[in-house]
Amino acid sequence: MNQLFQLSGRTAIVTGGGGGLGLGMANSLAKAGANIILMTHNEPKPGVLEQLRSFGGTVHSITADLSDLSKISDIAAEAIKLAGGKIDILVNNAGIIRRTPAADHALEDWHAVLDLNMNSVFYLCQAIGRNMIEHGSGKIINIASMLSFQGGINVPGYTASKHAVAGITKSLANEWASKGINVNGIAPGYMATDNTTALRQDEKRSAEILGRIPAARWGTPEDLAGPVLFLASSASDYVNGHILCVDGGWMNR
Repeated sequence: MNQLFQLSGRTAIVTGGGGGLGLGMANSLAKAGANIILMTHNEPKPGVLEQLRSFGGTVHSITADLSDLSKISDIAAEAIKLAGGKIDILVNNAGIIRRTPAADHALEDWHAVLDLNMNSVFYLCQAIGRNMIEHGSGKIINIASMLSFQGGINVPGYTASKHAVAGITKSLANEWASKGINVNGIAPGYMATDNTTALRQDEKRSAEILGRIPAARWGTPEDLAGPVLFLASSASDYVNGHILCVDGGWMNR
């Protein structure tokens, strides 16, 4: 059974891996033996790389603005070189959110959110996917959202982008399953991260959210450790195009 979840010798890219959900997932993959390549907008905080290396694998960090789509090809090439020519796992986690009522939603915010949350996901899937196709295997895990299924409030760009992530995931799964590549997604529920600080500080809104979650708590980065390991490992070899909700039961309500 342990062999199903063993990642020794495999290399995983985690975007937005410097903190929050991304770092939680990177830790999970590193503990299972994977070598890690973090892609972060800013330099990782002190201790992050050392923590990941403590699990025994190699760890590299690429500082890049993934919303600059003209650089994606070069960023992917750098990652492939660092990996020794083969990427086994890609976790597309990097993302932003802009909270403004739709009537007042600035077009700059709309484009900024879609460029990072949607366009960079496809560009990176495409660039790393070519490498996986060449080697006949790979695992791609795109981070979706509850708003891949629902409309949300005051986040039109984010909602559109996360619906698109689910669509990209299913589309690529259809094309690449026969090539040995599994493309799936994780839809986190309401997580205690920087993106939800405003919601958690709003007592009324926070109470409304918690009242709908059967688990009666906000999620944590640790709650994604098992799901990402499952989708990155041999345990999910016949899972294709699935969006796994990790939400404390939110979607059931």
